[in-house]
Amino acid sequence: MQYVKLGSTGMDVSRICLGCMTYGVPERGAHEWTLDEEASRPLIRQALEAGINFFDTANVYSDGTSEEIVGRALRDFARRDEIVLATKVNLRMRPGPNGAGLSRKAIMTEIDHSLARLGTDYVDLYQIHRFDPHTPVEETMEALHDLVRAGKVRYIGASSMYAWQFAKMQYTAERHGWTKFVSMQNYYNLLYREEEREMLPLCADQGVGVLPWSPLARGRLTRDWGTVTERSATDEFGNTLYAEGDRVVVEAVTRLAEERDVPRAQVALAWLLHQNTVTAPIIGAARPQHIEDAVAAVELELSEKELEELRRPYSAHPVIGH
Repeated sequence: MQYVKLGSTGMDVSRICLGCMTYGVPERGAHEWTLDEEASRPLIRQALEAGINFFDTANVYSDGTSEEIVGRALRDFARRDEIVLATKVNLRMRPGPNGAGLSRKAIMTEIDHSLARLGTDYVDLYQIHRFDPHTPVEETMEALHDLVRAGKVRYIGASSMYAWQFAKMQYTAERHGWTKFVSMQNYYNLLYREEEREMLPLCADQGVGVLPWSPLARGRLTRDWGTVTERSATDEFGNTLYAEGDRVVVEAVTRLAEERDVPRAQVALAWLLHQNTVTAPIIGAARPQHIEDAVAAVELELSEKELEELRRPYSAHPVIGH
């Protein structure tokens, strides 16, 4: 495993981050493919043994049970000081007023709930799950800064939004002397590269680490076009992200994987890892092979010609994922 600094911080993270939306109590999740605790723990342990030290979850995943399962597994299998633990806040956790969003009240409430579920007194990276247009930016950034000052959070990060929104939040923090975001978790893969227009150049200029979610396009980059899986059959949001024209990109990945005699997942992840702005793709793992492919991708070197063959078939998409 390779390790790099997260953005302009001094904190080292593995080139692969294990995304933990897959793990949770199935009955309390929104996905039929969620793995329960018994099935989740071996995968988390495998990731640790492979050198992955970076784990990403969220309060909303399976109604908080993802945090509980991940927290227990990491306490059993790892030393807290040696891992980088990330979670998120914003999306709805309960009905009624103040059950979602980035108000000071919501942030202060949800961090304490997340810490209790994770079984730790701090998180390394606390991320806003999306931009909140209903709360003043100043209120959100000051509340996040106060969490850092209180020792409950080491660093703060953001997730999918427009570049102007991210720039506004960063400027607000800098103007007031508050903590700035060190990372951007955004939707970026071979089937969706619109982030290359504004967000990625902004992150590069400001020294912000990039943590792409869905780096394999919900598995579409790893299988023949049109293949239906248990997840794709029930993934209403995911099915809005792709178009028939994306088939040619999948075919390019397939050709290169066959030439290299490696799984398609390794090729698609290696392409992301070759992008200068990318710190660590966030991979989901429901089987041991998923982790094995992600780790192998770190060492897979692609030539400039191969990178161009993967880039060339792409066509512009509407901006999505926010």
